[in-house]
Amino acid sequence: MTDHSVKHKLEKSSMSKKITKKEAILQAAILFFSEKGYRETSMGDIAKATGVADGTVFYHFKTKEDLFLAVLANFKESVIQEFERYLLENKFDTGLEMVEGIISFYFGMVARMEECFLLLHRHYPYRLAEENPICRKHLEDIYNCFLNIFEKAVLMGQRDGSIAPMSARKTALILFTMVDGLARMNTYNLYHAGNLFNELLESCRKILKKDKA
Repeated sequence: MTDHSVKHKLEKSSMSKKITKKEAILQAAILFFSEKGYRETSMGDIAKATGVADGTVFYHFKTKEDLFLAVLANFKESVIQEFERYLLENKFDTGLEMVEGIISFYFGMVARMEECFLLLHRHYPYRLAEENPICRKHLEDIYNCFLNIFEKAVLMGQRDGSIAPMSARKTALILFTMVDGLARMNTYNLYHAGNLFNELLESCRKILKKDKA
């Protein structure tokens, strides 16, 4: 990730909508943190890529850690908003249908928010969470958002009979682990998620469906 490539992405983003200097700094930080990593990124890198003075970055974010936490908080808000909008715009006949819809939507979101998920899949956020309660809370909120929507679908399916009786929370955790594991392989270009998408859905159906015997 070079300063030039970051500038190019920021310019494309600013063409679609007008953004403030603070928003540009956050966008540049996402790109640098996700591609180069936290330790290899300097505040000077971000200032140069956004075309502002170093002091402007420090005016909005006192330290690099503060900037990283702001990026994480911004991602959390985006994830929650994406799922809330998805649930408002889509109706499901059964809980099993909702599970399948969520899985498809999740992979679409990973593709649309590629840099954010690459950041989430890095090791650093979890190391920071061990000593920084704010970081830990952001991560918990992000993952709870994912788990809550899967749990909601499982509970709906148990009410309508499309999903077998089982611990809804534990089942949501198993489903999300499967889905996120495949997404991570895709993020790191180890395996294309689309090649296993249908098999993933079928595996989830087998886990969830009632035994008709």
